[in-house]
Amino acid sequence: MNLQKASQSGNPIAGVGVASAVASTVTNAQVPHTFIRHIEADGVNIFYRDAGPPEAPTVLLLHGFPASSFMYRELIPRLADRYRVIAPDLPGFGFTVVPEERHYKYSFDALAHTMLTFTDVLSLKRYALYVFDYGAPTGFRLAMAHPERVAAIISQNGNAYEEGLGGAWAPIQRYWLQPTIENREAVRKELGPEGIRSQYTFGVPYPETIAPEGYTLDAAMIARPGNMDIQLDLFLDYANNIRLYPSFQEYFRKEKPLLLAI
Repeated sequence: MNLQKASQSGNPIAGVGVASAVASTVTNAQVPHTFIRHIEADGVNIFYRDAGPPEAPTVLLLHGFPASSFMYRELIPRLADRYRVIAPDLPGFGFTVVPEERHYKYSFDALAHTMLTFTDVLSLKRYALYVFDYGAPTGFRLAMAHPERVAAIISQNGNAYEEGLGGAWAPIQRYWLQPTIENREAVRKELGPEGIRSQYTFGVPYPETIAPEGYTLDAAMIARPGNMDIQLDLFLDYANNIRLYPSFQEYFRKEKPLLLAI
């Protein structure tokens, strides 16, 4: 911003006010750095974002469909002044790389196993889980496997009850019941740019407030060769999450984790 022009725009006080605000922001706000890291776990090169003091309590952020850890880019610095924040890209998403020779089977059991190995490699012995969408069935598996590690759960749009499945799931539910090529291709149509954009805008009263970077990046990532079929495999496997809902609910009743649903 040209502050000199602002002061010459007919309101000299405005220019002074802007300059003062900028100076105050630079002086007072110490925005924590977010570091981009890679680590091998379960034969997968996992991309993750890491911020905050290493000795601070840890928050593990698990993203949902169709996104990646990029969805947490604004949340991470807001937490990192008090917590160590770890946000990985799940296999099949973002910048995590699964070698072809790994012959990875894309299922939610596999995603959870890879994330569990990831937490082991990073020696995360205790953490709060922040889960969104696909991050929920992945994270709940982690919690059931090691309840002693989970200090709390924040669940955003994370299903553990069939009531949480709305009408938008109808094509996918048909695919579960009849995994034919025809039903698979019907779901594939929703993975194009407009379908991805609708994941961000559906039900939003002012969609013009949504910046395009998120859904544009997601659409580009899913358009990579072979990735749509990965997403379709995960859509099909999501039925196994429904079968685990009673187990998730039993975990909640038995372990009684601190839980915030938003």
